[in-house]
Amino acid sequence: MKKLLSASLTLTVALLAAPLVYAQDQGMQEAAGRQLFLHHCTACHSLDSSKNAFGPSLIGVMGRPAGSVPRFAYSKAMEASGLTWTADNLRKWISNNEGLVPGTRMRHVSITDPAEQDYLISFLATLK
Repeated sequence: MKKLLSASLTLTVALLAAPLVYAQDQGMQEAAGRQLFLHHCTACHSLDSSKNAFGPSLIGVMGRPAGSVPRFAYSKAMEASGLTWTADNLRKWISNNEGLVPGTRMRHVSITDPAEQDYLISFLATLK
C-alpha cells in the first residue's frame, strides 16, 4: 500500500509539473528561434510591421496568406502560390523555399535541421 501511495504521489507531482517544464522548454525554443532569425533572416526581413526591407515584414506571418503584405513587390510565383503560412508550409519554406515555390525571388537559405526549424517556427509564431 505504501509503494502504491508513493507511486501515485510521484505521478501526481510529475503531472502537475509538466506544464511548467513545457512552458520553460517553449521559452527556450523561442529564444533559440530568435537567435536563428537574427542569424539567417534579419538581413532581409524586418520585425517592424510598418516596414518592409529587402523581404516583407514577418510580423503576423503565421496564418497569413503568402504574397499578401502591403507595399511589397512579390514575385509572380509567390502571388500565385495560394499558400497560407502554416507551421507545415513554413517548415517546407525554411528547408527548401525554391522547391516549395519555384520562381520565388527569395535567395535560397536552407535550414534542414528539424530542431532548428522547430525553434524558428516557434519564434515566428510569437510575432503578432
